[in-house]
Amino acid sequence: MQSDLPYVLSLEQDAQNLPFITPWDRTQHEAAIRFPDFRHFIIEAGEGLEPAGFLILIGCRSQHQSLELKRMVVQRKGQGYGRAALRVAKRVAFEDLNAHRFWLDVKQRNTRAKAFYDTEGFVVEGVLRDAVRTRLHDGSMGHDSLVVLSMLRSEYAQRRTQGLELRV
Repeated sequence: MQSDLPYVLSLEQDAQNLPFITPWDRTQHEAAIRFPDFRHFIIEAGEGLEPAGFLILIGCRSQHQSLELKRMVVQRKGQGYGRAALRVAKRVAFEDLNAHRFWLDVKQRNTRAKAFYDTEGFVVEGVLRDAVRTRLHDGSMGHDSLVVLSMLRSEYAQRRTQGLELRV
């Protein structure tokens, strides 16, 4: 909802998250909320269902049944909120939106996120070399590569059979 955007924008601008994402401005988020091909979710956690992050799905109406996890940002890392949110996103992608393929890209320097997606069953498809301009650790501008990962419906089904995914 529009009322969630200040929270979303603050997470994107947080110094802990900024090196690993390409933030959108408010107008881009407003468009994502209105556009039916996108889903913009707030991740909620704890007893009071407080905001714990957000994620954006793109391609929800794709004729190719290829859905993208455009962005996932978790406020309090290391508490399992990201893993739980990703598993719900996979369920939504494959079971609710009938995706054949669920994919994402991650900056190559974001080794923590890459390792996380590996443990969640995503398969590396390739690397887009120096695809995004980014601020480097020393403050200068440079480029980073994007690692493209995906999961197919059959891989998701196998993980469900193995008890590695959420059961509803």
